[in-house]
Amino acid sequence: MPENNENEEEIRIGVFVCSCGTNIGGLIDVKELAKYANTLPNVVFSEDNLYTCSETGLAQIKKGIREHNLNRVVVASCTPRTHEPLFRNCISEEGVNRYLFQFVNIRDQDTWVHQKHPKEAFEKAKDLIRMGTAKVAKLEALENIIVGATPTALVIGGGVAGMTAALSLANQGFETHLIEKENQLGGRLNTLNKLFPTGQDASELLESLNKRVESNPNLTVYTSAGVKSIEGFVGNYEIEIEQKGKNIDLTIGVIIVAVGASLFTPTGLFGYDGKIRITQHELENKLANNEVKAKDVVMIQCVGARNDERVYCSNVCCMSALKNALLIKEENPETNITILFRDLYTPGTYYEEYYRRAREAGVIFIDYKLEKEPIVEDKNIKVFNEYIGEEMIIPYDLLVLSTPLVANDDNKDLAQLLKVPLEENNFFLEAHVKLRPMDFATDGVFICGAAKWPVDITESITQGYAAAARASRIISHDTIEVEGATSFLPEYNKNLCTGCEVCITVCPYKAINKNEDDEIEITQVLCKGCGLCGATCTNHAIVIRHFTDEQILSEIYAFGGR
Repeated sequence: MPENNENEEEIRIGVFVCSCGTNIGGLIDVKELAKYANTLPNVVFSEDNLYTCSETGLAQIKKGIREHNLNRVVVASCTPRTHEPLFRNCISEEGVNRYLFQFVNIRDQDTWVHQKHPKEAFEKAKDLIRMGTAKVAKLEALENIIVGATPTALVIGGGVAGMTAALSLANQGFETHLIEKENQLGGRLNTLNKLFPTGQDASELLESLNKRVESNPNLTVYTSAGVKSIEGFVGNYEIEIEQKGKNIDLTIGVIIVAVGASLFTPTGLFGYDGKIRITQHELENKLANNEVKAKDVVMIQCVGARNDERVYCSNVCCMSALKNALLIKEENPETNITILFRDLYTPGTYYEEYYRRAREAGVIFIDYKLEKEPIVEDKNIKVFNEYIGEEMIIPYDLLVLSTPLVANDDNKDLAQLLKVPLEENNFFLEAHVKLRPMDFATDGVFICGAAKWPVDITESITQGYAAAARASRIISHDTIEVEGATSFLPEYNKNLCTGCEVCITVCPYKAINKNEDDEIEITQVLCKGCGLCGATCTNHAIVIRHFTDEQILSEIYAFGGR
């Protein structure tokens, strides 16, 4: 356990209060806050900045460290989720240990939530800064954990996203393994006709991808295969693959999940029979084989989606309907096509132009509401037209249902192997939708394509490249650094441990186990410092670095001492 700098040198804290434009400074007086901070124990310097995260603000922090010999820093500003790494790197460049930094959130936790109470918000900001300075005085210098990284990658799923990610990594020179549970690569590309908005044959793109995969010497493909077990941690995963009854062992540095999604079958909805009442996906095959001879075609959107069972929009249904409607019109302009929709999703200028082309080609669009769904009869469809306020009867000899993409049935099994979460619809859940959209919370595991949400082919390709870029950051180095704020069982606490195994049960990252001597052992590189083990340890044997009892209590006592 690192020694506490408190025992070696005088504690000298610098406090930097940010205006964050008007987000903070527009409600409370940051200059007065900085003055107040200067009166707190161990604070030898404080100042306010307009934007502490700016180049100028960071330069002021560095200047303060040099001129006032600061060995601990507090920044009172926005959120550590986005800015803590920035400030940690800043102080480390001036020789201050990156863990001797405390972030005080006076924006999200104060000025944003108390906009109608500026006086109280100012007092709360003082409390938060006082608590932050109390804690930073108790912090210890820690070091990140260094582990070796195997320069190999595993991509699970051989659809367009997986193939793109695998090719990107292989083209960078990394040994890459691509696993597909079906007997061929391509995923949905194998059953699509043409792609929107380019009109390219899906078979052309698939053929191009297959040729590139086959000719790449750094890429090994396993079809009719699945992942049997996953052990280890970022940079050092031990993977067991099962292929046609044969087990294959791999040592992998990073993993990309690109398992795609499944197609929803609308059994029992709108008279679906797979013959004259089919899905958009089944229409693809008919169009490819020139089997669409219908005179009156009706398409119904949001079948099985945006309802109580499946609340989400599937993202691709509207564009699929527009594409297929235009293809039918191009083949036979006299065909009557009506699209019954609840909302039309055509994001961006290219897709909006696609919609305009369909209107110009004579495709009719009628809005319907969920509470007034179309009624399908043998040869006609009754639908209440919201625009004219009347019920319409529309003849059809081909009914096409636009159904959503749904999560794969085996997503849960894979998620358990990878120790990654699923969201409420059983799609894989990324670490952060905006800040880390291709990452999982588990280091070294990445996500792309429809595995995390329904996306079209264009977006799948884009995400495949993005996931590969994120993964290459790890395997392009011989070693990687892992967060040092982890849990551990100090030697002086081992007599407190009763071996009850509660910590093993609650650890979401499987970082705790018993060794051959039947003692609790924590794998530091797997630990995320979430604190569950420390909170549930009945004898308080486990310590969480950077969040020790003493450090947390110092904040509590500081709050009570105002």
